[in-house]
Amino acid sequence: MTSDFIKKIEKRKAKVGIVGLGYVGLPLAIEFVKAGFNTLGLDIDSQKVKDLKKSVSYIKHIDVERIREINATGLFDATTDFSTSSKCDAIIICVPTPLTHHREPDMSYIVSTAEALAPYVRKGQLFSLESTTYPGTTDEVLKPILEGKTKLKAGVDFYLAYSPEREDPNNKNFSTSTIPKVVGGYNKASLQLAQALYDTIICKTVPVSSAATAEATKLVENIFRCVNIALVNELKIVFEKMGIDIWEVVNAAKTKPFGYMPFYPGPGLGGHCIPIDPFYLTWKAREYDSPTRFIELAGEINTQMPYYVISRSMEALNDRGIVAKNSKILLIGLAYKKNVDDLRESPTFKLWRLLEEKGAKVDYSDPYCPKVPRIREYPEYQGRKSIPITNVGKYDMVLIATDHDCVDYKMIAKKAKLIIDTRNAVPAGPNVVKA
Repeated sequence: MTSDFIKKIEKRKAKVGIVGLGYVGLPLAIEFVKAGFNTLGLDIDSQKVKDLKKSVSYIKHIDVERIREINATGLFDATTDFSTSSKCDAIIICVPTPLTHHREPDMSYIVSTAEALAPYVRKGQLFSLESTTYPGTTDEVLKPILEGKTKLKAGVDFYLAYSPEREDPNNKNFSTSTIPKVVGGYNKASLQLAQALYDTIICKTVPVSSAATAEATKLVENIFRCVNIALVNELKIVFEKMGIDIWEVVNAAKTKPFGYMPFYPGPGLGGHCIPIDPFYLTWKAREYDSPTRFIELAGEINTQMPYYVISRSMEALNDRGIVAKNSKILLIGLAYKKNVDDLRESPTFKLWRLLEEKGAKVDYSDPYCPKVPRIREYPEYQGRKSIPITNVGKYDMVLIATDHDCVDYKMIAKKAKLIIDTRNAVPAGPNVVKA
């Protein structure tokens, strides 16, 4: 049966379903269409489906022309009807995996997706999970749900794999197809099929011994970044007290051609991966009575950075005789990183709330995010609109939280009364405080 499936893949006769048409799923769907596969996008968000059918892009760095191109092929369709998954030969799941308020894994999106697909599982299908999660999720959570409704068995009647997403939105050097992809299967046949499928769109696949190994690989990648960012954030605080610029230190250190990799400080961690993934492993490790003190310390340092930024901001206002209550503050940059419209886990929202708790009147300016959509953790900001950057002179303080390249920092440095710079976006000056 696997040989027949592989032939379908090679001849582009296999139909591919992508569940979750966000920052991971949509680029993946585009690549499969480009490779000649009949591709079906599934999402519970009817507005996304409507937009795609109209060739509208709801992700800023994905050009509308790319949506037009896949629609023009006649190979792409999008729907909210999960019963159509029965027509797909391979189904790739790309749904969110956030944390609960208690910093424990929120499996609700994976579970609800699996439950929506389960009644339509048929023999010979391949399921691949891409959502970042703890080791064991594919086997312990996804597999029982997919098996439960139809009594079909993974590895025998259908195939199951895990292949972590490695998307970096708007990265100019790497895209979905040019980033090597780790693949782990529930069994040998599942790995063989998943690798054959991904080989059609990815420059290189990296097979590993199990789904759990692939799940662990993704966590290691992001924990590595989390720990190193925590280190440089801690150094920033220490060096600031010594009168040393952490940015100058890092830029000098990175001239060493070996044994060092630059990481940069910031106002807190953002994006779907680094603020969340380490806690997936710490949670799972408790099941094995294995402490993860190093990872938890890094998480603690990073989650405290917004508080450090606010503390520095309050000191700067006080030094200028300005009371925080009723002060006018402009946040520059709402997205979690530069040159994208991705708001997931952005630390700017935490800064916003902390400033308002101090009694400040806060606006924001972000050319990539003209209006705040509903954010699960910060629903009070829904509908707020971006302020023109030219108004910086009207504010008591400007806080640079995200350093989009298109922002006129020279103008800000000239017109702003006080700048709290968390991204090294403006040169040092009498009105600039690094935080």
